[in-house]
Parts: sequence; C-alpha cells; structure tokens
Amino acid sequence: MTFPDLSLRLGLLAAALLIDAAAGYPQALYRRIGHPVTWIGALISRLDRSLNIEGQAFGWRKTAGVVALLVLLAVAIAPALLMQYALAVSWPGLAALALLASTLSAARSLDTHVAAVATALETGGLPAGRTAVSQIVGRDPDALDEAGVCRAAIESLAENFSDGVIAPALWFAVFGLPGMLAYKAINTADSMIGHRTPRHEAFGWAAARLDDLVNLPASRLSGLLLTLAACVMPGASPRNAMRSIFRDASKHRSPNAGWPEAAMAGALGLKIAGPRAYHGAMGDFAYMGDGRAELTAADIRRSLTLYRLAVAAGWFAVVAAAALM
Repeated sequence: MTFPDLSLRLGLLAAALLIDAAAGYPQALYRRIGHPVTWIGALISRLDRSLNIEGQAFGWRKTAGVVALLVLLAVAIAPALLMQYALAVSWPGLAALALLASTLSAARSLDTHVAAVATALETGGLPAGRTAVSQIVGRDPDALDEAGVCRAAIESLAENFSDGVIAPALWFAVFGLPGMLAYKAINTADSMIGHRTPRHEAFGWAAARLDDLVNLPASRLSGLLLTLAACVMPGASPRNAMRSIFRDASKHRSPNAGWPEAAMAGALGLKIAGPRAYHGAMGDFAYMGDGRAELTAADIRRSLTLYRLAVAAGWFAVVAAAALM
C-alpha cells in the first residue's frame, strides 16, 4: 500500500467518524499530552509573538502573516504525510491512521458542550447557562438573556457542524490525514488571529481569507445535510430550511456560517443570530430564520436532535460513496 486511494480514504473516514462518535478524545489523554489543536495553537501563538511586530507597516505585517501561515502549514502537513505513508502499508497501520483522524473530528465534543448549555439552563437557570455558553462562544455572556444563551448555543452548534465536523471530514476525503491536519491548522489560525482587531487586521489577513476558502464547500454541504436531516425529524421542515438558506445565508457576516445557521433555523422554525455584544460593543448582525426568537433549553435539545441526524446522514453518505468506488 502507498498513498490511500479515494475508496480507502472514505473507508478510513467512516471508521474515524465512528471512533469519534463512540469515544471522542479521552480527557485523561488531553490532560497528559494536550490535543493536536492545542499544539497548533501553541505554534500560532509563538509565530504571532515573533513575527507580528507592533509598529511595523501594515504591508510588512500582512506579509509576515503570510509567512506565518506557510510555516504553520509546513509544520502540519510534513509529519502528517510521513505518518500516512508509514502507516498505510498494513491493516494495523490503517487502523492507527483512522484513530489519528478521529482526534481531528469534533462531533462528540461539540455535542457534549452544547448539551451542557441546555443542562445548565434546566438545572441552574440563567447564571449557569451563561457560564456554560461562555465555553463555546466569544460574545459577552453577561449581556445574554435566556433566549440569547439559547441562540448562541444553537448558532455555535450549526457553525461548528460545518467547521468542526464536515470540513475536516471533507478534506480527509480529498487529501487524507495531511489535508485534514492542514485544514485544522488553517481553521485554528483563523480563530486565533483572523479577527479584525488592531493587532491582527494585517497579520491575520491570510489566515482569515484562506479559512473562508477552505470552508466554502463544507458550509454548503452542511446546510444540505441539515436539510436532509429535517426530512426525517418530526416537526422539522426541510422546505423551510431551504427557503431560509436562499433568503438569509448571504446576509450573514461570514461567507460560510450563514448556510448551516440558516438551515438549522429554518428547519426548526427559529430565529437566531442577529445583534450581539463582543467585548462590550454591540454588533448589528442579520438574523437567520424568521421563526420564534424567544428560545428555551428545549430548542437547544431540538437542535441537537437535528444535528445528530445530520451527522448520521453524513456518515451514511461516506459509507455509500466508499461502497460505490
């Protein structure tokens, strides 16, 4: 065996997604050695400190950001290529490759963190809900009422279904472990330095633009999978999901996040996104969906049901594609 062909990559992907769904990333292992994303984050922080020099011209810092991104990708791709070629020579090696890929999927972790917000609201009320949602979103939790906490959790679930589940799976299907790890490096860089702050507007430009590009196919696919999931979920509407995508997705501040957010809002008859506060400043963002805006923990539970069905639909699609190759 050499570089896995498409059929084998899809088979490995199906196995990796099952491993993630069944076990996730063990907390004991995280406490002992961290996680590949935390290692990537540490490198990004070091590159930011070393290359993003205050006082330098905008163009210089923009170029430095491009260099930092190239270094990051080289560090991510080179060992992944070596591991893939070394492991894809035997069945035990392929099993190890699937196990490695499972660590870069966030399906179980995302489910756990969003469910924790619903549980916190149900058992500890608004203060507990604010604390729980602050673990998964960057907006000011103290500015959120109960409906705001629920909207934040549902938006995070929809957006990260694309960014944390579908996109890494898609890039594994295309390029194997190197593609998956490269995607995680780009996405982590965007989350850390891709914001339009005075420090990162220039340095993070390359990371933000590349992240938009690599997330484009997955965001559309995630919207489709959520729509398909609505076909089998009682009380959900695939028709409204599609209508919401075509009406609202392009209004989102992100070229990609609007697709899964609009699909989820439309399918469940909700109204999410809209104005929210970051670092004390209120941002005027478009709404996704035109349904109920006064949401409760029960709506988070419904969004989790739709999400799980969409994850299952994606897995079955991978298995079917592998069987047809």
